[in-house]
Amino acid sequence: MQDTHITLAHGNGGRYMRELIEDLFARYLSHPTLDVHADAVSLPWEAGEIVVTTDGFTVQPLEFPGGNIGSLAVHGTTNDLAVAGAIPRYLTLNAFLEEGLEIALLERLIESLANAAKELNVTVVAGDTKVVRRGEGSGVYLATTGIGVRDPHLKLGLNRIEPGDAILVSGPIGDHGIAVMFAREQFGLRGDLHSDAASVLPLTKALLPLSGLRFMRDPTRGGLATVAHEISQVTRYTVYLYQPHIPIRDPVQSVCEILGYDPFYLACEGRVVAVIAPTQAPEALAIWQTLPQGREAALIGHIRAGAARVILQTELGGERLLEELEDEPLPRIC
Repeated sequence: MQDTHITLAHGNGGRYMRELIEDLFARYLSHPTLDVHADAVSLPWEAGEIVVTTDGFTVQPLEFPGGNIGSLAVHGTTNDLAVAGAIPRYLTLNAFLEEGLEIALLERLIESLANAAKELNVTVVAGDTKVVRRGEGSGVYLATTGIGVRDPHLKLGLNRIEPGDAILVSGPIGDHGIAVMFAREQFGLRGDLHSDAASVLPLTKALLPLSGLRFMRDPTRGGLATVAHEISQVTRYTVYLYQPHIPIRDPVQSVCEILGYDPFYLACEGRVVAVIAPTQAPEALAIWQTLPQGREAALIGHIRAGAARVILQTELGGERLLEELEDEPLPRIC
């Protein structure tokens, strides 16, 4: 890593973030339980495996169509457990509050957080609160730790992916990123698009009985393209995506065309990307499409033997390389 200063690009899920994690954090924190390519890690336990994840939330604005920083903190943390094949059980919560924050607003956020946790049967078992001076906190920052339990016989991971495997996505991509942009009224744009922020637990639990399930990930920062690059970088295979099959809502596509964004790099907060054996892909897709959260699920690509790269087959039948994300298209979206 040659950079001398941290930039926004070090937090966007792309190349600079990967290099920072691999060249700095992993070098100093190396330990058998540390996997820099996993959203959550497992620890042995007599009743199964304990799975632990940690997360932080700085979204602006604090409230947006479809959610707020409180519900997002619960869903974002428990989704990382869910895609690791775990059932979320407990959360810890650290709240960093800015001087001058309206108490009524704080109450709304914490109520939303509590409701989201209750819906998942997740208990907030510990926490801490800090107050920072006006101008130093953007209202509220939240930091969480999530704990779940996983069947010790369940094996999911990038190392299980093979050429020929199918790639599924549970619904339209980019909704969260554009909904937050609308809430900010950036570039004078407004719309009624809602964030997809929600629990993905029903989606992940539905696929766990399938023996051909290889890997799951929620495409948050850096979006679908960054998940595809993570798969390619670790497996050293080609990830081949079919643009006509990837669900994208019209408002998302329109905003991207106006502003020059690429929807494949925009964050989702309630979607799952799954890699599954080709023989079980139709069954997995049918299972998802019976669920409310998966009605628009689609088979969007395959794993191919070859160089580590991500190729997109375009609407016209051509091909283009999807490069690894470097710039920060939309900061503070989670």
